[in-house]
Amino acid sequence: MALFLFLVIVAIVLGLIGWVVHGLGYLLIIGVVVLVVDIVLGLVRLARRGRRRRLR
Repeated sequence: MALFLFLVIVAIVLGLIGWVVHGLGYLLIIGVVVLVVDIVLGLVRLARRGRRRRLR
């Protein structure tokens, strides 16, 4: 859970820096990619947890 929150904070910070400093638009893109990957990994973990509970 701590890793998830850390990655969300990193994505937000990179996005804000990329948005504020117009020459660093690639940071905004990197921030969005990190956020999307983080959300996908979180959903995969939730799906695995739910599948494990059903198997018991």
